[in-house]
Amino acid sequence: MDMDARRLEELKYFVDHCKANPSILHTPSLSFFRSYLESLGARIPPKVKTEEDDEEFHDYKKPNFPSDNSMDEDIVESDVELDSADVVEPDNDPPQKMGDPSREVTEESQDAAQISKSKAVNAISEGNLNEAIDHLTEAIMLNPISAILYATRGSVFIKLKKPNAAIRDANAALQINPDSAKGYKVRGIARAMLGLWEEAASDLHVASRIDFDEEINEVLKKVEPNARRIEEHRRKYERLRKERELKKMERERRWRSAEGPEAASVLKDGQVIGVHALDELDTKLTAASRTSQLAILYFTATWCGPCRYMSPLYTSLAGKYPKVVFLKVDIDEARDVAARWNISSVPTFFFIKNGSEVDKVIGADKNSLEEKIARHAS
Repeated sequence: MDMDARRLEELKYFVDHCKANPSILHTPSLSFFRSYLESLGARIPPKVKTEEDDEEFHDYKKPNFPSDNSMDEDIVESDVELDSADVVEPDNDPPQKMGDPSREVTEESQDAAQISKSKAVNAISEGNLNEAIDHLTEAIMLNPISAILYATRGSVFIKLKKPNAAIRDANAALQINPDSAKGYKVRGIARAMLGLWEEAASDLHVASRIDFDEEINEVLKKVEPNARRIEEHRRKYERLRKERELKKMERERRWRSAEGPEAASVLKDGQVIGVHALDELDTKLTAASRTSQLAILYFTATWCGPCRYMSPLYTSLAGKYPKVVFLKVDIDEARDVAARWNISSVPTFFFIKNGSEVDKVIGADKNSLEEKIARHAS
């Protein structure tokens, strides 16, 4: 699949940024990318602690007003209690042999691959797992466009407790067949073995929807509680951080209430207001807070299909509720805003009232968006 020039340029910028500061790969929202790199055998440098890391929150301005020390103290996250009894050490073997997808596959090579696969099945039944790997590798070389061969070899790597190798095979299977239930199942189990609970749960749920089996259900019983604890932990501290940010904004608003234009003059009744940078957002949210108006912060992107579905409704709702402040942020244009609000998917809508987040909608849910606007605007 060809990438357009703009996306390619963004990717180059991101890679250069990672080279200059590898610690960025330890950002929680990039855990999926870090896991992918590690599955390829990459070694991620440990995070370098900097002075900036010690600051959970950064003032969007440096106004001259008295400081509330309690606002400036770090939020110290507690550890999450997880059941890691089945987690194994990552395997760091050289990547296994992969087939050439450009190779022409004849009927004879397909038949030969099937014979090798049958030998592998027999070897598995006799407990000769390394022999089974050899037979499956031979089958893959003969028929490199078979998703089931990669997924089957991945399942044997799981038995050998080599989750990274299993993930590589599962990725190959899913590249050939994006609906491969066994590919998702193998990757999900392998990720669970590495303690990647949320990613494992996601893969296993997809596998279950495509082709449910009891083994998936049994693994999910172990994976889901850990994934749920991590999600609850993250939401708790995201909520605390956002509340801290909004409280700091409110504190600054009170001290600079005599500065700048009148609050109402920076808002546009009945219109969607574009936000292009953090200082613009701070001004708009401060103005909404000063006038006791509900503000809705809509994160979108030009490449997002569901966003194109929601944007016309958002514009019409702005006309319907002129006393609500409708803000719109393109995450590619205002990356600092998206980073502050920890945006991981679009469309996302935050509802802010009197300096505090009171609700949110994630995804293209028109009914939920309209219902929550009506409820909070009243």
